[in-house]
Amino acid sequence: MRIPHNERLSSDNLANAPERTCILSGEQGVRDDFVRLAISPDGEVLPDALARAPGRGAWIGVGRADLEKAMAKGKLKGALARAFKGATLSIPDDLAQRTQLALTRAFTDRLGLEMKSGRLLVGSDRIAENARQGRVAWLAHAADAGEDGSRKLDQAWRVGQDAEGSGKAGVTLPLDRTTLSVALGRDNVVHMALTDPAAAKRLTVPLQRLMRFLGQGEKTGTHSGEGPADHAGAHA
Repeated sequence: MRIPHNERLSSDNLANAPERTCILSGEQGVRDDFVRLAISPDGEVLPDALARAPGRGAWIGVGRADLEKAMAKGKLKGALARAFKGATLSIPDDLAQRTQLALTRAFTDRLGLEMKSGRLLVGSDRIAENARQGRVAWLAHAADAGEDGSRKLDQAWRVGQDAEGSGKAGVTLPLDRTTLSVALGRDNVVHMALTDPAAAKRLTVPLQRLMRFLGQGEKTGTHSGEGPADHAGAHA
């Protein structure tokens, strides 16, 4: 998995980032690495992909496979009962799938907003031209993008960033061209780029949450928790 340098948070940002504790592993890490779970008015546990739902929340830092195992073994139920202090809860059998879909939607919605603002570029020729002129802050390729096309755009980006020989390359997304095309309402979206560094930072959080949940991303700065795995790491 290739992740461009601009997607890494700075050490200063990491030092000031709020931390959360995973209710399943006890691992502590920056908030942006974790996925928040919230409960609906009728007690159903649901993913809160944007971490904005009102009320108390519980955070998980594990991937989909580990979440499914925790559900099968009843570990998630116990951890949530402690996090939500005995509230009556209903955990949907497809919580892992709902979480993946919610995280995907959060990412693609952000892409759509950046496209409406004019900051998201699609189309190889347009991206290559802007990349060579140093006007690309973030570069990405669909999961099923051809290696040759991705390699050429990566090279154009390095030229524009004066980073030849660095190995800097666009991120390979966990979404294929069909998913991206539907999400953006465009035909055959294979490559995309952002021209604004601030927009690239805005996109980083939903993307890293999705990729980590799918077991494809990197942590932005975590350390092992000292408490037991059943530590109630719930925060609003």
